[in-house]
Amino acid sequence: MDTTTRDLFITGLKNAHAMENQALSIMRPQATRIESYPEVEAMLNRHISETEGQIQRLETILDSLDADRSALKDMALSVAGTFAAVGHTVAPDEILKNSMANFAFENYEIAAYKSLLALAEASGNPMALEGLEANLEEEIAMAEWLDSNIEAVTLQFAALKEAGETAKK
Repeated sequence: MDTTTRDLFITGLKNAHAMENQALSIMRPQATRIESYPEVEAMLNRHISETEGQIQRLETILDSLDADRSALKDMALSVAGTFAAVGHTVAPDEILKNSMANFAFENYEIAAYKSLLALAEASGNPMALEGLEANLEEEIAMAEWLDSNIEAVTLQFAALKEAGETAKK
């Protein structure tokens, strides 16, 4: 069976939908556990809202193509995200591990949206470009914020640890 560029695009959209649900299952627990890093908490909460909007944009695009979401992929990646988030809670440097993992995940999302944009154009779906570009811009902004703040978070963690305060979260 031949796979068309349109089929690849739809598969990529379903994957992105599942990826964004995974992102929520990672960020939501993190945001509830942060105590000593209010800027990180605020940014996570902002990005959670953005991610919910990204899911809506992906659903709009999928609906316009008469394509269903992949409930199995959504569920599998959400469970994986939950396990990833829980895995860091036992680490004494949870905030650092989360910051690094979030930065990596944001860059993964950036790559996914760049790929989707290429497939949207190649498959003749220009109506999808605006929503995908909006999602990409939000992911780039979050990755840039994480990149520019990893040093400050690390130093704050070290200072709290040296002061004998809870530095974990």
